[in-house]
Amino acid sequence: MGSRPTPTPRTLDPGAGLTEQHVSLPDGRRIRVVVAGTGTGPLVVLEAGMSAPAASWVHTQREISARTRTLSYDRAGYAGSDVDAHPRTLERLTDDLTAVLDALDETAPVVLVGHSWGGPILRCFADRHPDRVAGLVFVDATLAEAMDAGSARITSRSLQLMSLLARVGGRRLIEKLALPHGASPEISAADLTTIMRDYACTEAMRAGAREAAQIGAALPVMVALQEAGTPDVPTVCLQGGRVDRGMATLRPLLNRTAATLMEAAPQGRVVIVADAGHLIPQESPGVVRDAVLDVLDALDAVPE
Repeated sequence: MGSRPTPTPRTLDPGAGLTEQHVSLPDGRRIRVVVAGTGTGPLVVLEAGMSAPAASWVHTQREISARTRTLSYDRAGYAGSDVDAHPRTLERLTDDLTAVLDALDETAPVVLVGHSWGGPILRCFADRHPDRVAGLVFVDATLAEAMDAGSARITSRSLQLMSLLARVGGRRLIEKLALPHGASPEISAADLTTIMRDYACTEAMRAGAREAAQIGAALPVMVALQEAGTPDVPTVCLQGGRVDRGMATLRPLLNRTAATLMEAAPQGRVVIVADAGHLIPQESPGVVRDAVLDVLDALDAVPE
């Protein structure tokens, strides 16, 4: 019998001014990447949070691409990327990020921007490849202090329930649950539609649940990475300032921990985004843009 033909990669409109393509990883999986921008400066790589696709960056990526080259991507199982048969451990996620950059021949130092679960991925990549990191922007990044085995199970189950909700047509409810305070008026209706197309769906929630199932195993790794610190590069840590329901104790702890980590980072600083909670990229995208541009400015100011 002949070999089964390879399915055509799923194509999705990435949004105005952005271009999608698919790259193949060493094991044959295809990953959808979204690129925009030109120039000779460092590539800005946008890493989304758990259950979030590349589309979650659509507005911010377009704005940053006016200054330099940018890249976002769907991790395995999201939107236009193939599902991974292996457990989605933190190390596996980092392997995929590295393989995506290698496949695109992006071996020069990059500026890494990571929201939520993207934060530990950035730390893991920077620990393995400090010479490939030009700058870092943590956006309310997940910290070990926020997680334990119990919360990891709750997160995984919640995403499984959201997957069922998406299957029965609950997209609008998912959007309200994700953004109870609404999205920033900076984000156009078209961009919000693109975000929710790839987020409020069964695929994204299933992929997120698979990642959440590995949180417990990742905790000691996260602790070690936080203790090891980050490379001596321009680093900005954005933290939500609004205390949402259930965050009265956790939010101050997270912000104190982030401040301590940035004190230990040679070029690190913390910015508290007073009017935003965890979803800073959707609630205060301009702050994220400005943080990235600040890092690029700092790199430009370094004598060659």
